[in-house]
Amino acid sequence: MDRPELPLPQLHAFVVLAEELHFGRAAARLGVAQPPLSQQIRRLEEKVGHPLFLRAPGGVALTPAGHELLPSARRALGELADGLAAARAVGSGEAGRLRIGFSASLALTVLPGLLRGYRERHPGVRLDVREMTGAPQLAALRDRRIDVGLLREPPADAPELCFRTVLSEPFVAVLPAHHPLAAQRTVRFGQLADEPFVLLPREEGPPLYDRITGLCAGAGFTPRIGQHAVEWQTVCALVGAGLGVSLAPASIRRIRLRGVAFRPVEPGTARTHSALAWRADDRSPLLSHLLALAVAS
Repeated sequence: MDRPELPLPQLHAFVVLAEELHFGRAAARLGVAQPPLSQQIRRLEEKVGHPLFLRAPGGVALTPAGHELLPSARRALGELADGLAAARAVGSGEAGRLRIGFSASLALTVLPGLLRGYRERHPGVRLDVREMTGAPQLAALRDRRIDVGLLREPPADAPELCFRTVLSEPFVAVLPAHHPLAAQRTVRFGQLADEPFVLLPREEGPPLYDRITGLCAGAGFTPRIGQHAVEWQTVCALVGAGLGVSLAPASIRRIRLRGVAFRPVEPGTARTHSALAWRADDRSPLLSHLLALAVAS
């Protein structure tokens, strides 16, 4: 079936005249003179192949062909108006979908406020939030499966990505509650030298893993890894079960587990950073709004 070539001005003129049933009133409503309106209607009738209006001195009336065309013409104009409005909303960042990856532990800190603030300012945008560790977030960004990531310790060698720090926090020692070091107010890194460690696997977040092992190396020892766990909550649970100790970002203290103690570590200058990550070539207004909110927060 061939697509009909119906210029929008002709269709619009037809609907307005069908509603007014008077050339003078329709022309005034359209903001045109009567002769151009008559020409638009005549051209449309030529395309249809039948008259759409019965002309009379006091006005016009729809023919059966006109009655048949009117609902479709209204639908076409309405759908086009809706489509234009939707396109404008997406183009301005007020509608669409933003896919966000996040490290689970950041749900304890910046993520809830960021999401809440975004939803309040841009309620028409659908947020697709996915829990992912650091390395999978970076892969998903490169593969365009997510639009922005929220991760710990961004890598230094990712020129195709951009990063913006949103949180800086110290480390804490994660200890079994009955451990002798739990009786101290603070723990020195070197005091953990002989302890088995529970850590996230390096492949899940190489920068954070290297940061922790680097702090241990700076204290003169290489941590002996006894167990691995993918999430910090599991790390804490294994520590509470007596399988080792760990070093974690301070916000992990918000994970309340019986049998686990958290102590500040010395020197307290050691910090870990969390950042938003996005593709350097992404010019989406949805992303721009999130970055602006992060800066404002």
